[in-house]
Amino acid sequence: MGGARYRGKMSRSDPRLYVESPDLPFAAGLEIPLPPGQAHYLGNVLRQRVGDAVRVFNARDGEWSGCLQTLRKDRGSIRLYVQERPARPTEGVELLFAPLKRDATELLIRMGTELGVTRFIPVVTERTNTHRLNPQRLFLIATEAAEQCERLDVPSIAPLEPLKAVLAEWPDGKPLFAALERRPGEEDGSVRAAALLIGPEGGFTEAEVALLQRTPAVHALGLGPLILRAETAVCAGLVRLAVRRGA
Repeated sequence: MGGARYRGKMSRSDPRLYVESPDLPFAAGLEIPLPPGQAHYLGNVLRQRVGDAVRVFNARDGEWSGCLQTLRKDRGSIRLYVQERPARPTEGVELLFAPLKRDATELLIRMGTELGVTRFIPVVTERTNTHRLNPQRLFLIATEAAEQCERLDVPSIAPLEPLKAVLAEWPDGKPLFAALERRPGEEDGSVRAAALLIGPEGGFTEAEVALLQRTPAVHALGLGPLILRAETAVCAGLVRLAVRRGA
């Protein structure tokens, strides 16, 4: 095994990587290739060597222990040993948000992933300050956050769409909680949220508030008397909903 140091159980110090293997379901003894970026990261950033322990995961196969079988400049492979955790979807909510400036949007993606967001849905509102997103980079940030927080899946990122279009197609039976500034939230804890909507910097316009109030699936969510930055509101809203569902 090239000097493999498999210890029979995982260690939190072992590198943990999200690896898709669409054609080869994970199995004991299987050798899976590493994407070039991950091979470079392991060899040049983490200074790993052939035989070092590593953990890999994805939503279909769960989490597996293994070791580096080969490692070159931009190529490598991992030999799988044992499934340590079976696949289990993250129990959370979808997050609808108006894109912010680049750093704030990336922070929102990272924090949302750590707080259990299952899908990010960027929406264009009347006060959205950017209509440009880099989905590949945002997915990479979500992947890194999933690796660090030890969830077993990576949230998807939907294409950018106008808020009106998303609401027009939103199912009536899928509760969407919207954080509306200076408006009281609903206290009925029997409604289990499926999604959270956070507005742009400057908040929703009156026309958008009226549209939300006319949408059957939308419920108001109060976040307190203070005006929060959008990325702070994401954290507050996700935690509030987690408390409501007893997570």
